[in-house]
Amino acid sequence: MASQSNTGSFYDFTVKDAKGNDVQLNDYKGKVLLIVNVASQCGLTNSNYTELNQVYDKYKSHGLEILAFPCNQFGAQEPGSNEEIVEFACTRFKAEFPIFDKVDVNGDKAAPLYKFLKSSKGGLFGDSIKWNFSKFLIDKDGNVVDRYAPTTSPLSIEKDIKKLLGVA
Repeated sequence: MASQSNTGSFYDFTVKDAKGNDVQLNDYKGKVLLIVNVASQCGLTNSNYTELNQVYDKYKSHGLEILAFPCNQFGAQEPGSNEEIVEFACTRFKAEFPIFDKVDVNGDKAAPLYKFLKSSKGGLFGDSIKWNFSKFLIDKDGNVVDRYAPTTSPLSIEKDIKKLLGVA
């Protein structure tokens, strides 16, 4: 479960990695971040993981980080343990970006980080996350710049990432 101090900044959050260790998001200051709620058994899984890897490989040296948060709230499409999820992502898709603790993104038990993201950038149908692979783009200063629908291809976000990274 993510926690937050009272100042209301993205960098105030502490989340859990897939092994249950605390990770302070202020460790990512100065980086452009793409936050994604992921699932292993979704129809969007293959295309999203493949393209997330392509974007990550291309821009990680320029300061991009992708933070993946498994979520089982949509069609129970992420039923595995954290260990199984990491094994799946890293073996099948060779994912190198960090995969965090499984979270809820909607409802009373939604992770505080996701409550913050949703309040910063509401979606087409209000604040709720509609499905797996919703994406939030965060600039180097921790501002939530944009929100993308689950069906938005990670490659189609590349132009926005490049702009924030200052890459031609």
